[in-house]
Amino acid sequence: MNQQSGKYIIIFGVVVIILGMVVYFFHNKLHWFGRLPGDIKIERGNFKFYFPIVTMIILSLLFSLIINFLRKL
Repeated sequence: MNQQSGKYIIIFGVVVIILGMVVYFFHNKLHWFGRLPGDIKIERGNFKFYFPIVTMIILSLLFSLIINFLRKL
């Protein structure tokens, strides 16, 4: 490990703390997240299947933008 790795770990930790605070304080405002149009939900009898594909695509794009922004710093 070098100094650059430590920098990335600290940035990752700060991001996780901020996300945790957002979820903790605004959980009632985020009820739509994970229930976007395009997310697959199948319920039949005792069987439930949920695959939030659109939510995962949006998160992937968001994380890619954040990582690219941090690399330029």
